[in-house]
Amino acid sequence: MNGLIEEEDMKMGMNVRGRSFLKLLDYTPQEIRYLLDLSREFKAKKRSGTPHCCLPGKNIVLIFEKTSTRTRCAFEVAARDLGMGVTYLDPGSSQMGKKESIPDTARVLGRMYDGIEYRGFDQKLVEQLAEYSGVPVYNGLTDQFHPTQMLADLLTIEEKFGRLKGLNFTYMGDARNNMGNSLMVACAKMGLNFTACAPKELFPAEDLVREAERIAAESGSTVRLTEDVNEGATGADIIYTDIWVSMGEPDEVWDTRIRLLRPYQVNRSLMEKAGPGALFMHCLPSFHDTKTVIGAQIAEKFGLTEMEVTDEVFESSQSVVFDEAENRMHTIKAVLYATLC
Repeated sequence: MNGLIEEEDMKMGMNVRGRSFLKLLDYTPQEIRYLLDLSREFKAKKRSGTPHCCLPGKNIVLIFEKTSTRTRCAFEVAARDLGMGVTYLDPGSSQMGKKESIPDTARVLGRMYDGIEYRGFDQKLVEQLAEYSGVPVYNGLTDQFHPTQMLADLLTIEEKFGRLKGLNFTYMGDARNNMGNSLMVACAKMGLNFTACAPKELFPAEDLVREAERIAAESGSTVRLTEDVNEGATGADIIYTDIWVSMGEPDEVWDTRIRLLRPYQVNRSLMEKAGPGALFMHCLPSFHDTKTVIGAQIAEKFGLTEMEVTDEVFESSQSVVFDEAENRMHTIKAVLYATLC
């Protein structure tokens, strides 16, 4: 892999060394394309067993105020494959925001580490880490954006369809959460026609919609909001959904969220409206059965054994959710290498 970045820089006239990765709004379509192409190369090397220890001696710290299976494992494996040292800080292992301010924590960690990953709550926290640390900071998820998931989703779509531009993408569910926000921006940047299909109460913020519409106009795509499930599903190449209640939200919202979002459940009938070639996508975890503690509790309390997606669709040949999960690792590896090499 040595020299790859330099060759691409010369070819594409750009350089992302030293950059933080906080949201896709900060990156041009050309820079996103570069990261996707680099992800494919790393994936091919991983699959073939070709060593790619490109960042020996580098170290990264992973700060998790919200726990996660995929994000932690993807960052740890990606960093270690690249030869990096990894420190994991769980919610109880850091004084950040408690006994020590965000700026102070950032300046301490920036003296010890080459990069910082943060997964937690307000976007302002990860922005502060980037402002004060002096090293690249990576957003593993905030309440507003989830950019590393976006690269994995875009890579998965391109692997399945051979392209991104011109595809019809529909997001079903809470369109104002981090996934709804991020997918709208990702589609606008890369030329996919984006539809948010949700109750009006759960539409994304107007200022972000306007920004996405502006970006989509430049890429030749569209941004659409609709409450109509038939309109949202018909003709879609990709149907995407997410859990109805995010980590950190109070249990009291389940009743309201189920009432609002039950009509937007992704089931066989909805997928048939999209067409036989449509893909189903989900960032995971998913409540598609009662084999989890929360799934069992919801079934007992509300009589609902499947939530945002039915088990039939989740386990179908149209579902690519585990391809997405694997691609978290390859795309994160590309981001680490491109920004730290």
